[in-house]
Amino acid sequence: MLEIVSVPAFADNYIWLVHDPDSGETAVVDPGDAAPALAEAQRRGWTIGQVWNTHWHPDHTGGNLAVKAATDATISGPASDRIPGRDVVLREGDSVRIGRHSGRVIEVPGHTLDHIAIVFEQAGAAFVGDTLFAMGCGRLFEGTPEQMFESLRRFANLPPDTRLYCAHEYTLSNARFAAHADPGNADIAERLSRIEALRERGEITLPTTVAEERDTNVFVRASNAAEFAALRAAKDSFR
Repeated sequence: MLEIVSVPAFADNYIWLVHDPDSGETAVVDPGDAAPALAEAQRRGWTIGQVWNTHWHPDHTGGNLAVKAATDATISGPASDRIPGRDVVLREGDSVRIGRHSGRVIEVPGHTLDHIAIVFEQAGAAFVGDTLFAMGCGRLFEGTPEQMFESLRRFANLPPDTRLYCAHEYTLSNARFAAHADPGNADIAERLSRIEALRERGEITLPTTVAEERDTNVFVRASNAAEFAALRAAKDSFR
């Protein structure tokens, strides 16, 4: 199995280190800040050989060049020309490899037009960037509600035990909105209580799973793009 480690960065980002113990290979996902990712890899005795970017936003790519300078890692990411140091363009149907593990690239526009995710079916893990959050989804900075609705459906159709590695600690805010939007949902209420307890202890709420999101993510549960758009607009102004 892959070893996947969270590295906190900035106010609420998570950088993910992905390590294959059989080969000793390590990749880093969305290193907005190189320093904590390099430090955690060094602490564990791991050498980063790859960078995987899900989209171009600087809080996901800002550390690319420093990681590359320190490790000579290969940088892979979507087709945007705003990804620093990218060596390999990833599009729908492409794959990335770490040791014997192969990750399938899917295009999931909405947050940005060129957003991708990487799905490791055999390992039961997917790196979803800012498209899907635990109990939430990304803001529509470039894409349309229709695009994001379809992107979320792609995640919902993965096996239910697939672990989803999101890039931000937004779960408590998302859970509070979900409870507001669907007040009669007992699964949401129970999950909100669990998340409140985790955050009171300063603990991470990720990864989530496809099954949890099917049950408690109001955006995933939307029946059509229009319903999704109304929920997204309501969340944008929710306090």
